[in-house]
Amino acid sequence: MVLVDIENVTGTPTPSTIEVNLTMNRLRCLVPRLDEAHVVVACSHHAAPVVAFAYPNARHLWRSGPDGADIALLDVLTRERVHVRFKSVTICSGDGIFADVVGWLGTKGVDVTVISLQGHLSGRLRLAARATCEMPALSVPSALEEPA
Repeated sequence: MVLVDIENVTGTPTPSTIEVNLTMNRLRCLVPRLDEAHVVVACSHHAAPVVAFAYPNARHLWRSGPDGADIALLDVLTRERVHVRFKSVTICSGDGIFADVVGWLGTKGVDVTVISLQGHLSGRLRLAARATCEMPALSVPSALEEPA
């Protein structure tokens, strides 16, 4: 199972289609068999149309407000018997809000890997996860910039 807070791993609350596609391609390099996994992508309603269009093969959750995407993903982790259904979980977010549930999943024998943007991984989450990976921030040239 792979849970993605797309706003968190793109580094923007309103990711473009290009940013979502680039990020999902980066995750494909880091998560073996990502396209065969049960993928859940969460974001606010502001980003929902772009995210759903750019990555249609996932289960989409939309929740706005402070930590909306995080809370939507936490609901999946705590209410959908993930510890019984999956041997491994990858969480694509560096937010510390996941630390307690990641630690709990570990006690249930679930291998949890966390992928975050470089410099945005919570210390508590780093300690709770079995493995972590930090990706460099995206560098997407603006369509308005003049070529060099």
